[in-house]
Amino acid sequence: MSAGLVPFLQIALDAASAAGEIIRAKWQQPLVIDYKGAIDLVTSVDRESQRKIVEVIRRDCADHSILAEEEIDFKGRESEYRWIIDPLDGTTNFAHGYPQVSVSVALEHKGQVCLGLVYDPLRRECFSALKGGGAMLNGAPIRTSIVNELDKALLATGFPYDRREHADFYLSFFKAFLTRCQGVRRAGSAALDLCYLACGRIDGFWELKLKPWDIAAAALIVAEAGGKLSDFAGGEFSMWGNETLASNGSIHHEMVAVTNPLRAAPNSR
Repeated sequence: MSAGLVPFLQIALDAASAAGEIIRAKWQQPLVIDYKGAIDLVTSVDRESQRKIVEVIRRDCADHSILAEEEIDFKGRESEYRWIIDPLDGTTNFAHGYPQVSVSVALEHKGQVCLGLVYDPLRRECFSALKGGGAMLNGAPIRTSIVNELDKALLATGFPYDRREHADFYLSFFKAFLTRCQGVRRAGSAALDLCYLACGRIDGFWELKLKPWDIAAAALIVAEAGGKLSDFAGGEFSMWGNETLASNGSIHHEMVAVTNPLRAAPNSR
């Protein structure tokens, strides 16, 4: 199947590269910022980046459906294919000039993600994967790490936008991992966190309440790099679910042993 997806991968690369040019041009420039919630913001660059990505996709795939973070859920005539887009993952980072942002583009066929591309426009790193074709970083194959003990692992995480209401619950996971692993990073772009897992820079990741556009592309990249994804109980992973647990595979059972007892806390969902 992967060979037939190569033209779509080029479209994804063209779209992400065009969005990346916008992001680089507006980096550390004055922004128009709106708030979707108390701490959930969107910038003019999110919207401009999304417009460019949609424009590139529709140029070659006008009949495909599109699901995007900034209020686009377009159903095309060729509904077997759907693009899932995050035009700027790490918006808060971008607004503060913190250099950890990415563009995420995935393609779904009959409900299964078959292509994923995550582009870091500031470092010019492009992570990609085709279903059954392995994972790449700037065209070179990547694999997850060989760390096989949690206490030697470097992990990453993030916190949902309702963290003020459920801080104790979210911090219970952070504390449990912090006391069992080598270190925890919280960088602010779930897509990049997962790509760093895919190429061996970190060994595991957990987060609650991510959206499909946050993880659709990166989850495929992790899987194709040899990693493992599940919910917090070790069950089947779904990008539509509330729980994302990812690892290099070797430490997954140890991570599940941490998350599973904590996941059922009251008033946490």
